[in-house]
Amino acid sequence: MADNTNSGGGNAGLAFIVGGIVVVLAIIAYFVFVRGGMEPETKSVEVDVNLPEVSAPSVPGN
Repeated sequence: MADNTNSGGGNAGLAFIVGGIVVVLAIIAYFVFVRGGMEPETKSVEVDVNLPEVSAPSVPGN
């Protein structure tokens, strides 16, 4: 009987690629979650409401 000496060495390239993807995703997760991602813009909103004065009508009979 012949011994099978091939122990799956062809998957080493795929394992290297998957490992690289995991490292890149870990770096992206670090910058997004630990450092807060992008800095939000600070906005200032000023609202000025000027309404006309409303007077009630006079009561009839007085």
